[in-house]
Amino acid sequence: MDLAAIRHNVRLLAELAHPAALMAVVKADAYGHGAVPVARAALAAGAHGLGVAHVREALELREAGIRAPILAWLHTADTDFETALQRDIALGVSGAELFEIAATAQRIGRTARIHLKVDTGLGRNGFALSQWPQVLETVRGLERGGALRVDGIFSHLAVADQPERPETDEQVEAFAAAVRQAREAGLAPRFTHLANTPATLSLGQPGALADPQTMRGDIVRTGVGLYGVSPFADRSAQELGLLPAMTLRTSVANIKRVPSGQGVSYGLSYRTSEATTLALIPMGYGDGVPRVATGAPVMIEGRTYPVVGRIAMDQMVVDLRTTEDMSHLLGAEAVLFGGEGAPSVREWSEAAGTIDYEIITRISPRVQRVHVDTRADLAFDRVAQERAAHARANASETGQGRADD
Repeated sequence: MDLAAIRHNVRLLAELAHPAALMAVVKADAYGHGAVPVARAALAAGAHGLGVAHVREALELREAGIRAPILAWLHTADTDFETALQRDIALGVSGAELFEIAATAQRIGRTARIHLKVDTGLGRNGFALSQWPQVLETVRGLERGGALRVDGIFSHLAVADQPERPETDEQVEAFAAAVRQAREAGLAPRFTHLANTPATLSLGQPGALADPQTMRGDIVRTGVGLYGVSPFADRSAQELGLLPAMTLRTSVANIKRVPSGQGVSYGLSYRTSEATTLALIPMGYGDGVPRVATGAPVMIEGRTYPVVGRIAMDQMVVDLRTTEDMSHLLGAEAVLFGGEGAPSVREWSEAAGTIDYEIITRISPRVQRVHVDTRADLAFDRVAQERAAHARANASETGQGRADD
């Protein structure tokens, strides 16, 4: 895990978001990258605060000594609201938990800081638009009584990774109306936030958004982009100026020559078409490698070979496609993805028939995490700087920037 890459990506996204602040989303152990070191790197690079799904994730950050603003937005019947309030964690509110949070705050004598979530079209969490006026009336009463303070209003986008679709503009319009209604009801949220990684990246593209000012809001919530992964199907991370933070590597555990017709792995779904040499890679679905990713690439000493046969729990096989003596590769580094010149996360997600997000987040805890710092941010990518500066200039010229832009 390259923390310099994290800092680079935070700075790139923060430039695009300016003058809005950036919330670094570090849920799910920072998408498998290690929440505490990633959080520290993101904050060092200028992130305003941190976003997580669950309160227990926020508490882990607090236990590590992180004092920055943290928002947790997904709750269950077992969520520890009391400890969350005591540890100064802001809470996203989407439904009936509003009353439990208010009651807990009154019982312990604290004022809960909440962010109201409105469902503008994704259909998951958040208050329905039909509920919104009544919710605002209820919340205003609770705010007057001192139980809570509405710090923010937010929503989440459904198809921002497909910029050509009209639903994003529809959601932006609904969100703007919801915020306006909240202010008219007497609420004064300090923060509005809607943009995720793809929406933030679209802020740098003239004409991509009908209402970039509402999309930008006061904060952008960026997740997958922090880790150097593209949210777009038609644009790579490299094209976006993002640096991959995760490299998944191991070493070759076995080398052996086999004859033509040799079956490989469970089900014998692959048989060698001629005599060849096989290399055993000691990783499998128990490590989070997708079982279905047959054909995915593995790089060994600068050359890329395909995974053949079924991926097992602890191991997979690549075909070196030669009968030459390859014993020198025993113990050699084998890179599945990440790093300069190595296969990409995108190649693995395509082989598995899934999305890049799943590949990085599913790597299991038994795979050792090693955090390094290449200091690549000292030579912050010139293309990324120019791209972000162009986006800011365009926003100013079109009247979309703010007075302090």
